Amino acid sequence: MILACAVQRAMVSSAAMEAREVQRTIDAVWRIESAKLIAALARLTRDVGLAEELAQDALVTALEQWPGTGIPDNPGAWLMATARNRAIDRLRHQRMLTRKHEAISSELEMDQERSDSVETAADDEIGDDLLRLIFIACHPLLPTEGRTALTLRLLGGLTTAEIARAFLVPEPTIAQRIVRAKRALSEAAVPFEIPRGEELRRRLSSVLEVVYLVFNEGYSATAGSDWMRPALCEEALRIGRILAALAPGESEVQGLVALMEIQASRIRARTNSNGEPVRLLEQNRALWDRILIHRGLMALGRGEALGETRGPYLLQASIAACHARAATAEDTDWVYITALYDELVRLMPTPVVELNRAVAVSMAYGPAAGLELADRLAEEGRLSSYHLLPSVRGDLLAKLGRYAEARGEFERAAQLTHNARESRLLLDRAAACVRG
Repeated sequence: MILACAVQRAMVSSAAMEAREVQRTIDAVWRIESAKLIAALARLTRDVGLAEELAQDALVTALEQWPGTGIPDNPGAWLMATARNRAIDRLRHQRMLTRKHEAISSELEMDQERSDSVETAADDEIGDDLLRLIFIACHPLLPTEGRTALTLRLLGGLTTAEIARAFLVPEPTIAQRIVRAKRALSEAAVPFEIPRGEELRRRLSSVLEVVYLVFNEGYSATAGSDWMRPALCEEALRIGRILAALAPGESEVQGLVALMEIQASRIRARTNSNGEPVRLLEQNRALWDRILIHRGLMALGRGEALGETRGPYLLQASIAACHARAATAEDTDWVYITALYDELVRLMPTPVVELNRAVAVSMAYGPAAGLELADRLAEEGRLSSYHLLPSVRGDLLAKLGRYAEARGEFERAAQLTHNARESRLLLDRAAACVRG
């Protein structure tokens, strides 16, 4: 009896482990295949919201069937076939079929007859579908927060809860953003196509903005108790690499990927063992990921080889490359970095870029020169709520021996930041000013 119970428990335990393994496999397959699946369905249905719903239906079916039947040899093709069948059924059973729906249903049936497997579809068609989906999710008619949430949902395969946790926003807020974004795209009848000519450049700027926003939120979290959220960096890098593969002739795409690769290479060195921030010049460069640096430099080279005038991302990647190539902080070519910032300010005359230039000038020509530029920004008032302005001023004042003023600046910066880790770092620097 005891032996029988033990065997039964072992069988139950084995079944539970097998079910968990299937669940993990399904999760992995979804992350890999969801963007391609939604992209292909959006092309066929001309509706991003419907495409995502059909893809989710296919996922639910997989969750129901695969634990019993096993993982199919080509799970992506299985999901596509299931979603396509759901689309045909849905369109057939609608009471009022418009001509558009009839055409779509016919196209779906013809597509199914041509092939029951995604494997037989041309690679360039899948690539075009993904590129179309990227341009749809990042459409400039959507507000930035809507573009960001929709991109992570459609291209990252993240759930609403995962996106909410990543940005420290309530889940219902993210859900509303996604719903509003899909509704706006539908009401505007945005065509599911790759823009051309000047429209391509304009729309591409919106895409790159969203990808880099996601990366930056992971690289330097604006709020919460963690200094970084590496998972967001990884997601932005993944989307950026896809975009670079689909649009290899766009120098700014290559520049953005180069910038993210090089910045991501520093992630392990950006915090100490207690999770506290470590500033760039104090980082242990042995911890920098040389593979990511190599990938970043290669992407930078590809962007520069296109022979176009350097855009903002290519310039920022060039600045990041200067740091990556320096064996030590002392080896950094700050004069060249300052020249790159001069060029960047001409393209992007924003106060944040000008503040970064002030830091470069201070490193190349002394803290007094940098402080003069930072003081000018403070007088203009355009960065009155930006914590890094008093942080930079505090650093430069301390280097000039003006510790009392520096302390006040660090304390002010600590009040302005919403990140707990960064606030503690700034308060520590303020306390150090008392000791001189």
